[in-house]
Amino acid sequence: MGTWDTGPFDNDTAADFAGDLDDAKPGEREALIRGVLTRTVDATGWLTEGEEAVAAAALIAAQCPGGDPIDTPYGPEEPMPAFPDDLRTLADEALARVISDEAGPSSNWVDPKDWKQWRANLNRLRAVLAPPPPSIALFDVEQ
Repeated sequence: MGTWDTGPFDNDTAADFAGDLDDAKPGEREALIRGVLTRTVDATGWLTEGEEAVAAAALIAAQCPGGDPIDTPYGPEEPMPAFPDDLRTLADEALARVISDEAGPSSNWVDPKDWKQWRANLNRLRAVLAPPPPSIALFDVEQ
């Protein structure tokens, strides 16, 4: 497993996933992303697609308010479709699963000295993906 840095596409597996997205037909890209996120959320035991799930979540977050564009030569070169809102929740759940797997492969994705930065990056993605809470009036004000 090759890891270069703390970004969502800064490892061999995520870069390969970007290539898979580029090779897919435009109409198949959402299904590839949804599939990797769903399998990560549903995984029991060892996460086999955690790197891809982080990359997929970053692609979805890039389309959200406050999201950062994917600005790396290792990310997909082809345009991504506009993702439906339900993928935000799925991506957040997948990241929660990745973060909770400290004893699994995620502990090897980054150099130990970069672990805190990597985890902060995942938490930043989760903050962008989390749907805003509904605004509910606590009481009516009459004038």
